[in-house]
This record gives sequence, structure tokens and C-alpha cells, in this order.
Amino acid sequence: MKATLLDMRRNPKKILDAIACNETVTLTNRGKRIARIEPIRDDKRPRVSEHKAFGMWSDRPEMSNPSTYVRELRKGRFDAL
Repeated sequence: MKATLLDMRRNPKKILDAIACNETVTLTNRGKRIARIEPIRDDKRPRVSEHKAFGMWSDRPEMSNPSTYVRELRKGRFDAL
């Protein structure tokens, strides 16, 4: 896609939409190319299991069943009465 500096000022959403569609945008000023905006192409997405916080509570006995633990946290104050 080609866009001018005026397009970039007046309608940046059009340029951002083109980048979101993996399209390279060439910026021009008075007919001369001045810049090229390219989308970042990450081929490798990080896995959740590789995050340093993954499994940090696995050694806690109350976390053997996380859904039960969260249900206990969400109980109201007067449920025990």
C-alpha cells in the first residue's frame, strides 16, 4: 500500500488496518518515497508452559484442584452461617 504523510495524519486507521493485514505500507512525501512500515512477523509464539509463572503453586496442597480453591475464595461472608 502507498500512503502520503497527509494520509498518515488524517487517516492513520487505514494505515494501521493495512499493517494488521500483514501489508507493507510505503510512505511518500511529495511523490518521493521516504519510509516503509512493515508488520512484525513473529514466527515463534511463546508457549504458556514456558512462562516463569507457570506452575509456581504446584507444590501447594490446596492447589491440587484450582476450581475448588477459587470457589472457596468466592464464597460470600455469610455462607458459613
